[in-house]
Amino acid sequence: MTLASLQVPVERNTDGIEAVLPQLKEQFGTRYQSSHSMREQHGHTTTWLPNQLPDAVIFAHSTEEVSAIVKLCAAHRVPIIPFGTGSSLEGHVNAPGGGISIDLSQMNQVVAVHQEDLDCVVQAGVTRKQLNEFIRDTGLFFPIDPGADASLGGMAATRASGTNAVRYGTMKDMVLGLTVVMPDGTIVKTGGRAKKSSAGYDLTRLMVGSEGTLGIITELTLRLFGVPEAVSAAICHYPDVESACNTVISAIQCGIPVARIELLDTLQVKAVNGYSKLSLKEAPTLLVEFHGSEEGVKEQVELFGSISEEFGGGDFEWATRPEDRSKLWAARHDAYWAGLSLRPGARGLSTDVCVPISKLAECVTATQEDIEACGFTAPIVGHVGDGNFHVLVLADDQNPEEIANVEAFIERLNYRAIDMGGTCTGEHGVGQGKMKYLAYEHGAGVDVMGSIKRALDPLNIMNPGKIVAIEP
Repeated sequence: MTLASLQVPVERNTDGIEAVLPQLKEQFGTRYQSSHSMREQHGHTTTWLPNQLPDAVIFAHSTEEVSAIVKLCAAHRVPIIPFGTGSSLEGHVNAPGGGISIDLSQMNQVVAVHQEDLDCVVQAGVTRKQLNEFIRDTGLFFPIDPGADASLGGMAATRASGTNAVRYGTMKDMVLGLTVVMPDGTIVKTGGRAKKSSAGYDLTRLMVGSEGTLGIITELTLRLFGVPEAVSAAICHYPDVESACNTVISAIQCGIPVARIELLDTLQVKAVNGYSKLSLKEAPTLLVEFHGSEEGVKEQVELFGSISEEFGGGDFEWATRPEDRSKLWAARHDAYWAGLSLRPGARGLSTDVCVPISKLAECVTATQEDIEACGFTAPIVGHVGDGNFHVLVLADDQNPEEIANVEAFIERLNYRAIDMGGTCTGEHGVGQGKMKYLAYEHGAGVDVMGSIKRALDPLNIMNPGKIVAIEP
Protein backbone atom coordinates (compact mmCIF):
# COMPACT_ATOMS: atom_id res chain seq x y z
CA MET A 1 0.00 0.00 0.00
CA THR A 2 1.24 3.50 -0.76
CA LEU A 3 0.41 6.70 1.09
CA ALA A 4 -1.30 8.04 -2.03
CA SER A 5 -3.68 5.06 -2.04
CA LEU A 6 -5.28 6.40 1.14
CA GLN A 7 -6.55 9.44 -0.77
CA VAL A 8 -9.98 9.19 -2.41
CA PRO A 9 -9.93 10.43 -6.01
CA VAL A 10 -12.11 13.47 -6.73
CA GLU A 11 -12.86 14.32 -10.32
CA ARG A 12 -11.40 17.66 -11.33
CA ASN A 13 -13.86 20.14 -12.88
CA THR A 14 -11.38 22.08 -15.01
CA ASP A 15 -14.00 24.15 -16.85
CA GLY A 16 -15.69 25.24 -13.62
CA ILE A 17 -12.40 26.12 -11.94
CA GLU A 18 -11.25 28.17 -14.94
CA ALA A 19 -14.58 30.02 -14.89
CA VAL A 20 -14.42 31.08 -11.23
CA LEU A 21 -10.74 31.97 -10.88
CA PRO A 22 -10.79 35.28 -12.81
CA GLN A 23 -14.01 36.35 -11.07
CA LEU A 24 -12.55 35.68 -7.63
CA LYS A 25 -9.30 37.41 -8.51
CA GLU A 26 -11.17 40.52 -9.62
CA GLN A 27 -13.36 40.54 -6.51
CA PHE A 28 -10.67 39.92 -3.87
CA GLY A 29 -7.57 41.54 -5.34
CA THR A 30 -4.52 40.93 -3.15
CA ARG A 31 -6.54 38.61 -0.91
CA TYR A 32 -6.61 36.21 -3.86
CA GLN A 33 -3.36 34.22 -4.02
CA SER A 34 -2.34 31.61 -6.55
CA SER A 35 1.44 31.27 -6.19
CA HIS A 36 2.72 27.72 -5.97
CA SER A 37 4.18 28.24 -2.49
CA MET A 38 0.91 29.65 -1.13
CA ARG A 39 -1.14 26.84 -2.66
CA GLU A 40 1.33 24.25 -1.41
CA GLN A 41 1.12 25.64 2.11
CA HIS A 42 -2.67 25.42 2.03
CA GLY A 43 -2.79 21.94 0.54
CA HIS A 44 -0.42 20.30 2.95
CA THR A 45 1.02 21.09 6.36
CA THR A 46 1.94 18.58 9.07
CA THR A 47 0.29 15.55 7.47
CA TRP A 48 2.40 12.78 5.93
CA LEU A 49 -0.08 12.25 3.11
CA PRO A 50 0.96 13.49 -0.36
CA ASN A 51 0.28 17.16 -1.03
CA GLN A 52 -2.76 18.06 -3.15
CA LEU A 53 -2.84 21.75 -4.02
CA PRO A 54 -5.90 24.00 -4.42
CA ASP A 55 -6.00 26.25 -7.47
CA ALA A 56 -6.23 29.44 -5.43
CA VAL A 57 -6.35 30.70 -1.86
CA ILE A 58 -8.73 33.46 -0.74
CA PHE A 59 -8.41 35.25 2.59
CA ALA A 60 -11.99 35.93 3.68
CA HIS A 61 -12.94 38.75 6.06
CA SER A 62 -16.61 38.06 6.79
CA THR A 63 -19.36 35.46 6.74
CA GLU A 64 -20.93 37.35 3.84
CA GLU A 65 -17.74 37.04 1.81
CA VAL A 66 -17.55 33.31 2.49
CA SER A 67 -21.16 33.02 1.39
CA ALA A 68 -20.44 34.87 -1.86
CA ILE A 69 -17.47 32.59 -2.63
CA VAL A 70 -19.53 29.48 -1.92
CA LYS A 71 -22.41 30.63 -4.11
CA LEU A 72 -20.08 31.25 -7.04
CA CYS A 73 -18.32 27.91 -6.58
CA ALA A 74 -21.64 26.07 -6.22
CA ALA A 75 -22.85 27.57 -9.49
CA HIS A 76 -19.81 26.08 -11.24
CA ARG A 77 -19.44 22.89 -9.12
CA VAL A 78 -16.01 23.93 -7.85
CA PRO A 79 -14.62 22.32 -4.65
CA ILE A 80 -14.12 24.43 -1.51
CA ILE A 81 -11.65 23.61 1.26
CA PRO A 82 -11.85 25.60 4.53
CA PHE A 83 -8.49 26.46 6.12
CA GLY A 84 -7.79 27.65 9.67
CA THR A 85 -4.14 27.38 10.71
CA GLY A 86 -3.34 24.11 8.95
CA SER A 87 -2.39 22.19 12.08
CA SER A 88 -4.46 19.08 11.29
CA LEU A 89 -2.74 15.73 10.80
CA GLU A 90 -5.00 13.66 8.54
CA GLY A 91 -5.00 15.53 5.23
CA HIS A 92 -8.04 17.66 6.06
CA VAL A 93 -6.85 20.63 3.97
CA ASN A 94 -5.69 18.73 0.89
CA ALA A 95 -7.50 19.52 -2.36
CA PRO A 96 -7.88 16.20 -4.23
CA GLY A 97 -9.99 17.82 -6.97
CA GLY A 98 -8.33 21.22 -6.85
CA GLY A 99 -10.63 24.15 -6.18
CA ILE A 100 -10.61 27.07 -3.76
CA SER A 101 -9.04 27.15 -0.30
CA ILE A 102 -10.88 29.66 1.89
CA ASP A 103 -8.44 30.86 4.53
CA LEU A 104 -10.34 32.11 7.60
CA SER A 105 -7.30 33.23 9.60
CA GLN A 106 -8.03 36.94 9.04
CA MET A 107 -11.54 36.51 10.47
CA ASN A 108 -9.99 36.86 13.92
CA GLN A 109 -12.26 39.15 15.94
CA VAL A 110 -13.59 38.38 19.40
CA VAL A 111 -17.14 39.60 18.80
CA ALA A 112 -18.44 39.59 22.39
CA VAL A 113 -17.61 38.33 25.86
CA HIS A 114 -20.51 37.75 28.25
CA GLN A 115 -18.62 37.50 31.51
CA GLU A 116 -21.72 37.04 33.65
CA ASP A 117 -22.93 34.12 31.52
CA LEU A 118 -19.51 32.51 31.03
CA ASP A 119 -19.65 32.54 27.24
CA CYS A 120 -18.26 34.43 24.27
CA VAL A 121 -18.76 34.87 20.52
CA VAL A 122 -15.75 34.70 18.21
CA GLN A 123 -15.01 34.59 14.50
CA ALA A 124 -13.64 31.29 13.23
CA GLY A 125 -10.07 32.51 12.75
CA VAL A 126 -9.53 33.42 16.41
CA THR A 127 -6.99 31.04 17.93
CA ARG A 128 -7.26 29.54 21.41
CA LYS A 129 -4.23 31.54 22.64
CA GLN A 130 -5.66 34.76 21.20
CA LEU A 131 -8.97 34.19 22.99
CA ASN A 132 -7.32 33.45 26.32
CA GLU A 133 -5.14 36.53 26.01
CA PHE A 134 -8.23 38.64 25.22
CA ILE A 135 -10.17 37.43 28.28
CA ARG A 136 -7.19 37.24 30.64
CA ASP A 137 -8.43 40.08 32.87
CA THR A 138 -11.97 38.75 33.20
CA GLY A 139 -11.09 35.84 35.48
CA LEU A 140 -12.25 33.42 32.76
CA PHE A 141 -10.45 31.08 30.39
CA PHE A 142 -11.14 28.73 27.48
CA PRO A 143 -9.84 25.29 28.48
CA ILE A 144 -9.51 23.25 25.28
CA ASP A 145 -5.80 22.91 24.55
CA PRO A 146 -4.80 20.65 21.63
CA GLY A 147 -1.20 21.81 21.79
CA ALA A 148 -1.01 23.69 18.53
CA ASP A 149 -2.34 27.26 18.53
CA ALA A 150 -5.20 26.13 16.33
CA SER A 151 -8.08 28.32 15.17
CA LEU A 152 -11.30 27.84 17.09
CA GLY A 153 -13.23 27.27 13.88
CA GLY A 154 -10.85 24.50 12.91
CA MET A 155 -11.00 23.04 16.41
CA ALA A 156 -14.79 22.87 16.17
CA ALA A 157 -14.66 21.43 12.66
CA THR A 158 -12.39 18.59 13.78
CA ARG A 159 -13.96 18.16 17.23
CA ALA A 160 -10.60 18.82 18.85
CA SER A 161 -9.70 18.13 22.46
CA GLY A 162 -6.27 17.96 24.08
CA THR A 163 -4.62 18.01 27.47
CA ASN A 164 -7.53 19.45 29.50
CA ALA A 165 -10.22 17.20 28.03
CA VAL A 166 -10.25 14.78 30.95
CA ARG A 167 -11.78 17.50 33.17
CA TYR A 168 -13.40 20.02 30.82
CA GLY A 169 -14.46 17.88 27.85
CA THR A 170 -13.83 18.41 24.13
CA MET A 171 -15.01 20.94 21.57
CA LYS A 172 -18.38 19.22 21.35
CA ASP A 173 -18.92 20.24 24.98
CA MET A 174 -17.71 23.82 24.48
CA VAL A 175 -19.73 24.95 21.45
CA LEU A 176 -23.14 26.46 22.22
CA GLY A 177 -23.89 27.76 18.75
CA LEU A 178 -22.43 28.36 15.30
CA THR A 179 -22.75 30.47 12.20
CA VAL A 180 -22.29 28.20 9.20
CA VAL A 181 -22.22 28.83 5.46
CA MET A 182 -23.97 25.90 3.84
CA PRO A 183 -22.99 24.31 0.49
CA ASP A 184 -25.40 26.54 -1.46
CA GLY A 185 -24.14 29.71 0.25
CA THR A 186 -27.03 30.01 2.71
CA ILE A 187 -26.01 31.41 6.11
CA VAL A 188 -27.40 29.34 8.98
CA LYS A 189 -27.19 29.96 12.73
CA THR A 190 -27.34 26.93 15.01
CA GLY A 191 -27.86 26.80 18.75
CA GLY A 192 -27.59 29.97 20.82
CA ARG A 193 -26.39 31.25 24.17
CA ALA A 194 -28.80 29.25 26.32
CA LYS A 195 -27.07 26.47 28.23
CA LYS A 196 -29.59 23.92 27.01
CA SER A 197 -32.32 23.59 24.40
CA SER A 198 -34.84 21.01 23.16
CA ALA A 199 -35.75 22.99 20.04
CA GLY A 200 -35.37 20.77 17.00
CA TYR A 201 -32.42 18.82 15.62
CA ASP A 202 -29.03 19.52 17.19
CA LEU A 203 -27.44 21.11 14.13
CA THR A 204 -24.58 22.44 16.24
CA ARG A 205 -23.41 18.95 17.12
CA LEU A 206 -23.86 17.88 13.50
CA MET A 207 -21.48 20.58 12.33
CA VAL A 208 -18.94 20.09 15.12
CA GLY A 209 -16.66 17.36 13.79
CA SER A 210 -17.92 17.56 10.19
CA GLU A 211 -14.47 18.74 9.01
CA GLY A 212 -15.84 21.23 6.50
CA THR A 213 -17.70 18.53 4.56
CA LEU A 214 -21.18 19.89 5.40
CA GLY A 215 -20.54 23.63 5.66
CA ILE A 216 -18.00 26.28 6.66
CA ILE A 217 -18.00 27.47 10.28
CA THR A 218 -17.48 31.25 10.36
CA GLU A 219 -18.53 32.18 13.92
CA LEU A 220 -18.79 30.34 17.23
CA THR A 221 -20.48 30.83 20.60
CA LEU A 222 -18.31 29.12 23.21
CA ARG A 223 -18.48 28.23 26.89
CA LEU A 224 -15.89 29.75 29.24
CA PHE A 225 -14.74 28.73 32.72
CA GLY A 226 -13.51 30.53 35.79
CA VAL A 227 -9.77 30.49 36.33
CA PRO A 228 -9.17 28.03 39.19
CA GLU A 229 -8.07 29.38 42.55
CA ALA A 230 -5.19 26.91 42.78
CA VAL A 231 -3.23 25.02 40.11
CA SER A 232 -0.55 22.45 40.83
CA ALA A 233 1.40 20.34 38.33
CA ALA A 234 3.75 17.44 38.86
CA ILE A 235 5.92 14.86 37.12
CA CYS A 236 6.06 11.24 38.22
CA HIS A 237 8.11 8.36 36.80
CA TYR A 238 7.19 4.67 36.64
CA PRO A 239 8.96 1.35 36.09
CA ASP A 240 6.97 0.65 32.93
CA VAL A 241 4.15 2.00 30.78
CA GLU A 242 1.65 -0.50 32.17
CA SER A 243 2.20 0.82 35.70
CA ALA A 244 1.70 4.40 34.55
CA CYS A 245 -1.49 3.47 32.72
CA ASN A 246 -2.84 1.53 35.70
CA THR A 247 -2.25 4.60 37.87
CA VAL A 248 -4.37 6.62 35.44
CA ILE A 249 -7.12 4.00 35.38
CA SER A 250 -7.34 3.86 39.17
CA ALA A 251 -7.27 7.65 39.54
CA ILE A 252 -10.12 8.12 37.07
CA GLN A 253 -12.15 5.28 38.57
CA CYS A 254 -11.73 6.87 42.02
CA GLY A 255 -13.25 10.06 40.69
CA ILE A 256 -10.23 12.32 41.19
CA PRO A 257 -11.01 15.43 39.10
CA VAL A 258 -7.58 15.61 37.46
CA ALA A 259 -7.39 18.53 35.02
CA ARG A 260 -4.62 17.06 32.88
CA ILE A 261 -2.90 13.68 32.92
CA GLU A 262 -0.42 13.01 30.14
CA LEU A 263 1.73 9.97 29.40
CA LEU A 264 5.20 10.05 27.82
CA ASP A 265 6.96 6.76 27.22
CA THR A 266 10.72 6.46 27.71
CA LEU A 267 11.57 7.27 24.11
CA GLN A 268 9.36 10.36 24.15
CA VAL A 269 10.99 11.57 27.39
CA LYS A 270 14.40 11.20 25.74
CA ALA A 271 13.19 13.26 22.77
CA VAL A 272 11.68 15.96 25.00
CA ASN A 273 14.87 16.24 27.03
CA GLY A 274 16.92 16.84 23.92
CA TYR A 275 14.50 19.18 22.17
CA SER A 276 13.29 21.25 25.14
CA LYS A 277 16.55 21.16 27.13
CA LEU A 278 15.06 19.36 30.12
CA SER A 279 16.61 16.76 32.38
CA LEU A 280 13.71 14.42 33.12
CA LYS A 281 14.46 10.85 34.17
CA GLU A 282 14.25 8.69 31.04
CA ALA A 283 11.44 6.40 32.13
CA PRO A 284 7.68 6.17 31.49
CA THR A 285 6.35 9.43 32.87
CA LEU A 286 3.04 11.01 33.82
CA LEU A 287 2.54 14.76 33.76
CA VAL A 288 -0.43 15.68 35.95
CA GLU A 289 -2.18 18.92 36.83
CA PHE A 290 -4.87 19.64 39.40
CA HIS A 291 -7.30 22.61 39.42
CA GLY A 292 -9.59 23.82 42.19
CA SER A 293 -9.51 25.44 45.62
CA GLU A 294 -6.35 25.33 47.72
CA GLU A 295 -7.83 22.66 49.97
CA GLY A 296 -9.37 20.72 47.08
CA VAL A 297 -6.11 20.58 45.14
CA LYS A 298 -4.28 19.43 48.26
CA GLU A 299 -6.74 16.55 48.70
CA GLN A 300 -6.50 15.58 45.03
CA VAL A 301 -2.70 15.54 45.20
CA GLU A 302 -2.63 13.36 48.32
CA LEU A 303 -5.09 10.81 46.90
CA PHE A 304 -3.35 10.66 43.54
CA GLY A 305 0.00 10.26 45.28
CA SER A 306 -1.20 7.25 47.27
CA ILE A 307 -2.55 5.59 44.11
CA SER A 308 0.67 6.30 42.24
CA GLU A 309 2.73 4.74 45.02
CA GLU A 310 0.75 1.49 44.70
CA PHE A 311 1.94 1.14 41.11
CA GLY A 312 5.57 1.97 41.73
CA GLY A 313 5.45 5.65 40.96
CA GLY A 314 8.53 7.57 42.06
CA ASP A 315 8.67 10.81 43.96
CA PHE A 316 6.68 13.68 42.49
CA GLU A 317 8.56 16.63 41.03
CA TRP A 318 6.29 19.63 41.61
CA ALA A 319 5.89 22.68 39.39
CA THR A 320 3.76 25.18 41.30
CA ARG A 321 5.11 28.44 39.84
CA PRO A 322 3.29 29.52 36.65
CA GLU A 323 6.57 29.82 34.72
CA ASP A 324 7.59 26.27 35.67
CA ARG A 325 4.20 24.90 34.64
CA SER A 326 4.37 26.79 31.37
CA LYS A 327 7.79 25.33 30.61
CA LEU A 328 6.57 21.83 31.42
CA TRP A 329 3.47 22.03 29.24
CA ALA A 330 5.36 23.77 26.43
CA ALA A 331 7.68 20.76 26.35
CA ARG A 332 4.66 18.43 26.23
CA HIS A 333 3.11 20.40 23.38
CA ASP A 334 6.38 20.23 21.45
CA ALA A 335 6.41 16.43 21.69
CA TYR A 336 5.68 16.04 17.95
CA TRP A 337 8.66 18.18 16.94
CA ALA A 338 10.81 16.60 19.62
CA GLY A 339 9.95 13.16 18.30
CA LEU A 340 11.14 14.06 14.82
CA SER A 341 14.62 14.69 16.22
CA LEU A 342 14.97 11.00 17.12
CA ARG A 343 15.60 10.12 13.49
CA PRO A 344 16.84 13.12 11.51
CA GLY A 345 15.68 13.14 7.91
CA ALA A 346 12.78 10.77 8.55
CA ARG A 347 9.12 11.69 8.18
CA GLY A 348 6.78 11.49 11.13
CA LEU A 349 3.69 9.35 10.53
CA SER A 350 1.42 10.44 13.37
CA THR A 351 -1.72 8.56 14.36
CA ASP A 352 -4.03 8.44 17.36
CA VAL A 353 -6.59 6.09 18.83
CA CYS A 354 -8.82 6.18 21.90
CA VAL A 355 -10.06 3.28 24.02
CA PRO A 356 -12.25 2.87 27.12
CA ILE A 357 -10.12 3.79 30.12
CA SER A 358 -10.22 0.21 31.44
CA LYS A 359 -8.51 -0.98 28.23
CA LEU A 360 -5.80 1.70 28.21
CA ALA A 361 -2.95 -0.32 29.75
CA GLU A 362 -3.70 -3.33 27.55
CA CYS A 363 -3.83 -1.28 24.35
CA VAL A 364 -0.70 0.78 25.03
CA THR A 365 1.30 -2.27 26.11
CA ALA A 366 0.24 -4.26 23.03
CA THR A 367 1.16 -1.30 20.84
CA GLN A 368 4.61 -1.03 22.41
CA GLU A 369 5.17 -4.74 21.80
CA ASP A 370 4.11 -4.28 18.17
CA ILE A 371 6.53 -1.34 17.76
CA GLU A 372 9.40 -3.38 19.21
CA ALA A 373 8.63 -6.38 16.98
CA CYS A 374 8.68 -4.11 13.92
CA GLY A 375 11.92 -2.42 14.92
CA PHE A 376 10.40 1.06 14.58
CA THR A 377 11.45 4.29 16.22
CA ALA A 378 8.03 5.37 17.46
CA PRO A 379 7.49 7.37 20.67
CA ILE A 380 4.12 7.26 22.42
CA VAL A 381 2.44 10.20 24.10
CA GLY A 382 -1.15 10.50 25.19
CA HIS A 383 -4.03 12.30 26.87
CA VAL A 384 -4.45 9.14 28.85
CA GLY A 385 -7.01 10.51 31.28
CA ASP A 386 -9.61 9.87 28.59
CA GLY A 387 -7.95 6.82 26.99
CA ASN A 388 -6.47 8.72 24.04
CA PHE A 389 -2.86 8.21 22.93
CA HIS A 390 -0.69 9.08 19.93
CA VAL A 391 2.07 7.20 18.16
CA LEU A 392 4.64 9.00 15.99
CA VAL A 393 6.32 6.48 13.67
CA LEU A 394 9.52 7.84 12.12
CA ALA A 395 10.05 6.41 8.67
CA ASP A 396 11.88 6.93 5.40
CA ASP A 397 9.04 7.89 3.06
CA GLN A 398 11.27 7.11 0.07
CA ASN A 399 11.47 3.46 1.12
CA PRO A 400 8.30 1.68 -0.12
CA GLU A 401 8.93 -1.42 1.98
CA GLU A 402 9.35 0.60 5.16
CA ILE A 403 6.24 2.65 4.46
CA ALA A 404 4.25 -0.54 3.78
CA ASN A 405 5.35 -1.93 7.15
CA VAL A 406 4.35 1.30 8.88
CA GLU A 407 0.97 1.29 7.15
CA ALA A 408 0.40 -2.29 8.32
CA PHE A 409 1.33 -1.30 11.88
CA ILE A 410 -1.04 1.70 11.86
CA GLU A 411 -3.80 -0.52 10.52
CA ARG A 412 -3.26 -3.04 13.32
CA LEU A 413 -3.29 -0.22 15.88
CA ASN A 414 -6.58 1.19 14.63
CA TYR A 415 -8.29 -2.19 14.46
CA ARG A 416 -6.90 -3.07 17.90
CA ALA A 417 -8.46 0.04 19.41
CA ILE A 418 -11.81 -0.51 17.69
CA ASP A 419 -11.89 -4.17 18.80
CA MET A 420 -11.44 -2.97 22.38
CA GLY A 421 -14.55 -0.83 22.11
CA GLY A 422 -12.61 2.28 21.14
CA THR A 423 -12.23 4.46 18.09
CA CYS A 424 -9.77 4.95 15.24
CA THR A 425 -9.32 8.57 16.27
CA GLY A 426 -9.80 10.37 19.55
CA GLU A 427 -8.97 13.83 18.24
CA HIS A 428 -7.08 13.84 14.93
CA GLY A 429 -10.31 13.48 13.00
CA VAL A 430 -10.92 11.43 9.87
CA GLY A 431 -9.76 13.62 6.97
CA GLN A 432 -8.25 11.37 4.33
CA GLY A 433 -6.01 9.24 6.53
CA LYS A 434 -8.69 7.57 8.69
CA MET A 435 -11.45 7.03 6.11
CA LYS A 436 -10.60 3.37 5.58
CA TYR A 437 -11.38 2.51 9.23
CA LEU A 438 -14.82 4.12 9.49
CA ALA A 439 -16.78 1.18 8.08
CA TYR A 440 -15.14 -1.21 10.56
CA GLU A 441 -15.94 1.13 13.45
CA HIS A 442 -19.43 2.32 12.47
CA GLY A 443 -20.78 -0.29 10.06
CA ALA A 444 -24.05 0.86 8.48
CA GLY A 445 -23.60 4.18 10.25
CA VAL A 446 -21.23 5.21 7.47
CA ASP A 447 -24.13 4.91 5.01
CA VAL A 448 -26.14 7.28 7.21
CA MET A 449 -23.23 9.72 7.15
CA GLY A 450 -23.20 9.45 3.36
CA SER A 451 -26.92 10.17 3.22
CA ILE A 452 -26.47 13.33 5.30
CA LYS A 453 -23.61 14.44 3.07
CA ARG A 454 -25.68 13.91 -0.10
CA ALA A 455 -28.68 15.73 1.37
CA LEU A 456 -26.73 18.82 2.42
CA ASP A 457 -24.03 18.83 -0.26
CA PRO A 458 -25.48 17.15 -3.35
CA LEU A 459 -22.79 18.66 -5.61
CA ASN A 460 -20.04 17.29 -3.32
CA ILE A 461 -18.12 20.57 -3.31
CA MET A 462 -17.54 20.91 0.45
CA ASN A 463 -14.10 19.47 1.24
CA PRO A 464 -14.68 16.44 -1.00
CA GLY A 465 -12.75 13.24 -0.48
CA LYS A 466 -12.85 13.50 3.31
CA ILE A 467 -14.74 11.41 5.92
CA VAL A 468 -17.11 9.73 3.42
CA ALA A 469 -16.78 9.37 -0.34
CA ILE A 470 -19.87 10.15 -2.43
CA GLU A 471 -20.61 10.77 -6.09
CA PRO A 472 -22.29 14.11 -6.93
